[in-house]
Amino acid sequence: MKRWSIFSLLLIVALAVTACATPAAPAQPAPTEPPTAVPTVAAPKDIVDTAVAAGSFTTLVAAVQAAGLVDALKGEGPFTVFAPTDEAFAALPKETLDALLADPEALAKILTYHVLAGKVMAADVTDGLSAPTLAGPAVAFTIVDGKPMINDANIIATDVEASNGVIHVIDKVILPPAEEAAMPKDIVDTAVAAGSFNTLVAAVQAAGLVDALKGEGPFTVFAPTDEAFAALPKETLDALLADPKALAEILTYHVLAGKVMAADVTDGLSAPTLAGPAVAFTIVDGKPMINDANIIATDVAASNGVIHVIDKVILPPAAGAAMPDDGMAKDILGTAEAAGSFTTLLAAVKAAGLEEALMGKGPFTVFAPTDEAFAALPKKTLDSLLADPKALAEILTYHVLAGKVMAADVKDGLSAPTLAGPAVAFKIVNGKPMINDANITATDIVASNGVIHVIDKVLVPSGK
Repeated sequence: MKRWSIFSLLLIVALAVTACATPAAPAQPAPTEPPTAVPTVAAPKDIVDTAVAAGSFTTLVAAVQAAGLVDALKGEGPFTVFAPTDEAFAALPKETLDALLADPEALAKILTYHVLAGKVMAADVTDGLSAPTLAGPAVAFTIVDGKPMINDANIIATDVEASNGVIHVIDKVILPPAEEAAMPKDIVDTAVAAGSFNTLVAAVQAAGLVDALKGEGPFTVFAPTDEAFAALPKETLDALLADPKALAEILTYHVLAGKVMAADVTDGLSAPTLAGPAVAFTIVDGKPMINDANIIATDVAASNGVIHVIDKVILPPAAGAAMPDDGMAKDILGTAEAAGSFTTLLAAVKAAGLEEALMGKGPFTVFAPTDEAFAALPKKTLDSLLADPKALAEILTYHVLAGKVMAADVKDGLSAPTLAGPAVAFKIVNGKPMINDANITATDIVASNGVIHVIDKVLVPSGK
């Protein structure tokens, strides 16, 4: 009985303690960090969209659209595209580019010549590698001075990744062999390809005119054949090839600005040349001539103009005056006589007994007063000079320098002794050359024993 009392007491205490205790809070889940956003990576664009996004292939993209190749180049691939820049397309003649954009079939053939099947990275390209294109014909790779090329184009940027291949950037539109052969070349390249203008091409190079004749133009070139140049005496041709300025003057006398086709030439027509003086056209027995040269072939088209073939080298009036019929340069007196505007000077040279001297080996540089210059002297002065050979010789030799002084050699402030002894002084006034107080009105008329420059006043030594 006592045991149950104790048990009951313990039970009552336990219940009391339980009743008084604070109930435990329910367990709460541990706080969690907000989820971190996973960055989204833009999927690579296909080759077409990559080219559009670059912004430097607008002409290529337009060409791909015009050729109907957009879907093909958005296909699974992979492809390797050699992409010409806008500047590369701009280097094509406008007519050529316009013609291609208007001919989807030809355009597609050229564009697919820029595409290889498969993905070829820059590291895969080795010197001498060739690979077929989607157009069929293969392209050739070379490494020149450590830089990669495809055909004759430089690869200027590489490994531009796209979802369906890779793009490499090139600085020139490349052409399949057949299209390249059919594509009009510029005037210089047309002449080179013809094979019958080797001397003309060499002359153009020697005169520094290559870049000019590869320019936009258009130009009309009357091209002497190799046989025409061979008809010149070897010494004359050698002298011209060694004198770029004189050579350039003669060559540009064969060039007109603009595109003049054979049908545009009429009897009596004249046209200024790039050298300045005009050429004259005639129709003789139904055949066209330019000056004294026969036009033997016409309308050879070039990308920047047209070529007509002639059978003789034609010469500007000043240069022509210095050349007799046999092509040999005349001496100073012969050149002055042929010019027709130095009759008083020639009479004075004869009266002074200087003919033999001025026909000598030289070389001499003669500043030749025109007939008008002598006519400006008082008649009594001229008559007294012509009657006094010694005084006349002194004045005439004051117009002559020993050696060959070309216009390019004359600088402002230059002075040079004459054959008479006293020096003459040169100056450049408003860009124009003068000797003493006379204007030099024409220059560099080459003779076999020197050069003539034309002046508008008779020079008189100081004190005379």
